Amino acid sequence: MTSSSGPAPRTGPEAGAGGTGFPPAGDPADLLARLGRSWTWIMGSAVATLVPGILMLVWPDATLHVLAVLLGLYLLVTGGFRFVAVFAREEHGERLPELLLAVLCILAGVLCLRHPLQTVAALSLIIGVVWLVSGVLTLYTAVVARDLPHRGILLGVAVIGIVAGIVVLALPTESARVLTRLLGLWLVLLGLAEVAVALTWRAALHRAGIGGGRHGPADTA
Repeated sequence: MTSSSGPAPRTGPEAGAGGTGFPPAGDPADLLARLGRSWTWIMGSAVATLVPGILMLVWPDATLHVLAVLLGLYLLVTGGFRFVAVFAREEHGERLPELLLAVLCILAGVLCLRHPLQTVAALSLIIGVVWLVSGVLTLYTAVVARDLPHRGILLGVAVIGIVAGIVVLALPTESARVLTRLLGLWLVLLGLAEVAVALTWRAALHRAGIGGGRHGPADTA
């Protein structure tokens, strides 16, 4: 659930060169910050969530090994998206929770890809914990962050994540087929919610006149 948590886009003389609203990138941290604030980066995270969800729904008879690989890759990619989004935080104090969550996703992805943990119970525990923690942190961001143009949608994303985590943890299943359908459904819901966040953020950028609603390193983020 990657989302841009910075304030609404700025305009006027304080905006960066070229009307991007951000200072020119001078080092890797600046590049990652610009990329993390891009609506296309949020959309990329949404696609990374939707694709495995759709695969699980259309291929419910996948073996437990395939399910573990899909979940592992999903968590690794999500961790990467979250790591970049950390740099979009304006306050350094807000970066630690997101950084810890990025690390959690990456570690969980590695665990899913390990053969000894490819059991229904283990996969349910891993994905349930990740979704629950992610949902709680997203809820925190939606409540405390200032000037969010998509606060309501972000709250919806947080609620979906929390509910998904609780359901997966509270309703363990011994069937890989049932688990596949359940996880696929939640991934699609989370992905669609992220699409809504990305489009809302794009509209906010467009209203602010920032590159027609698109920005990032060399305007290609």
